[in-house]
Amino acid sequence: MDLLVKNLPFILQGLGMTLALSLTTLLFVTVLSGILGILATLRYRSLRVLVRVWVELFRDIPLIVNIFLVFFVAPLAGLDLTPFWAVTVGLSLWGSANGAEIVRGGLNAVPRHQWQSAAALGLKTWEVYGFITGPQALRAILPPFVGLLTLLIQATSLGALVGVGEFFKVGQIIVERTTMMEGWNPAFLVYGAVLVTYFVICSGLSWFGRWLERRLGRPQSRLAPEAAAAARTPAPQLP
Repeated sequence: MDLLVKNLPFILQGLGMTLALSLTTLLFVTVLSGILGILATLRYRSLRVLVRVWVELFRDIPLIVNIFLVFFVAPLAGLDLTPFWAVTVGLSLWGSANGAEIVRGGLNAVPRHQWQSAAALGLKTWEVYGFITGPQALRAILPPFVGLLTLLIQATSLGALVGVGEFFKVGQIIVERTTMMEGWNPAFLVYGAVLVTYFVICSGLSWFGRWLERRLGRPQSRLAPEAAAAARTPAPQLP
């Protein structure tokens, strides 16, 4: 423990980098997934084809290859990305491709008559998605999407391969420096602390997802007994 306390400022710096990388990636993935998932359900075939190409292109490439592709190819295209932004873009491309499929599947799971009823009422497209089908699809989308976000947080450790000073990279540096300078290997201690930290972050996100899922389902659970009681109440007899 003395080793961890001695390197605490360095560890906190790496943890801050991991949190910044995670939050930025999750924001981009959430926005892109929502947009692409909605486009994939529109009636315009050209948009659906473009989204399908995006999904198949980035989803079928290994995540680490995606990061290397952005990191090494972006400078050739004139984009001078720092390692932080290269990893963010690589994770966002892969995450948005998988997230778009989750959103598309959730929207398609909404019963067809809901779409038809909204169209019959003359609602605009954004109103249909915002007030009718979107809230119904959210409960189906939430569990797998939270799982995807958890996976992306874990995948930020791949930033160590391209020089991002995130939490896992800091752990590697501490292990290597201690082994060479002090003659003993603290791998179990350091990587154990890394494991516990990632577990706390990811389990916190999973807990929040379950809480939000229960929150979304609570109004229906409250209305169900009232609806059942109303159904059992006999209708008043007309004179």
